Amino acid sequence: KEIVEKTEAKAKAEIELVQTKETKEAVMLELEQLSNYNAELHQSCDFVLKNFDLRQTARDEEVEALRQAKAILSGAKFEEFLQQ
Repeated sequence: KEIVEKTEAKAKAEIELVQTKETKEAVMLELEQLSNYNAELHQSCDFVLKNFDLRQTARDEEVEALRQAKAILSGAKFEEFLQQ
């Protein structure tokens, strides 16, 4: 009787072991995918941060050029802008 109980316990433990290994493999795969996604996000953020000042300067220059064009079209003298 004791042998049967221990055999059943061993079988249950083996089933749990197999299920746990399958769960571990699934979790490891998900972690790998998340790690890859994290690396992609990191590259994207690095690119944005690296080029932020350059893009901001370009945008400021474009806004200033549009203001000057608007002023010229509104009748301001072009010579005033050349002196700046």
